[in-house]
Amino acid sequence: MRCTGQEFVVSQKLSAALSAAEKIRAQFFRDASTFMLAGSVVRGDATAYSDLDLVVVFERVDSAKRQSFVFEGWPVEAFIHDPQTLEYFFREVDRPSGVPSLPNMVSEGIELSCETKFGSRMKDLASRVLAEGPIIWGQKERENSRYAISDMVEDIREPRNRAELRIVVSNLYSAIADHFLRSQSQWSAKGKSIPRRLMSVDPEFHNRFAQAFETAFTSDDAAAVIRLCEDVLEPDGGFLFDGYIRDAPKEWRIPNA
Repeated sequence: MRCTGQEFVVSQKLSAALSAAEKIRAQFFRDASTFMLAGSVVRGDATAYSDLDLVVVFERVDSAKRQSFVFEGWPVEAFIHDPQTLEYFFREVDRPSGVPSLPNMVSEGIELSCETKFGSRMKDLASRVLAEGPIIWGQKERENSRYAISDMVEDIREPRNRAELRIVVSNLYSAIADHFLRSQSQWSAKGKSIPRRLMSVDPEFHNRFAQAFETAFTSDDAAAVIRLCEDVLEPDGGFLFDGYIRDAPKEWRIPNA
């Protein structure tokens, strides 16, 4: 089957990315047990400024690390692990945060230069963690999110100036998307991944969300955003202020001299 114009551009980008990744593997990570190319070039939504996301897993490392460098004009982000550190990040970092950054990279990654049993084990682990979902929110997490959103909404009901309105609306963009997803025990997202995640979970909500924030950003009219917040928080009890308590950790104390 011949590629359409867009498909051809995407395939060319992927081909160039795979070629660069192969060179990086051979030059810097020859001893890795598995080496995967992930991210936007694999998903097919890369731009001219996209980087190469690499997951590099050895049998054993002293500690996991994230390494950034430039190779033949490509910005490169290498996430270096062994099976134990990889699983730790899956379960102790990404599941509590609700954002499966590393499991997604491993799950979607293309293993170079060929598939291995070791790489399949890592992909199976990522798939299991993705299927388990994030740590489920309890009442405390729901109340903290409700309160934070409620506080921001009060700031945009009658903002003092346009700059204040836009800053608060920008913060609400992530906060309301996170509440919508986490309150349903769904994986969340951050930054530029938010629209893609909302579309995959609930296209109708995504469209309403996108329109409400588009209006707020272009016309400085936050009414639709406020209504969106009301509807998202309603199943958990709506806006929250009166009676809210949040205890600081007991160890937050300077000891007596």
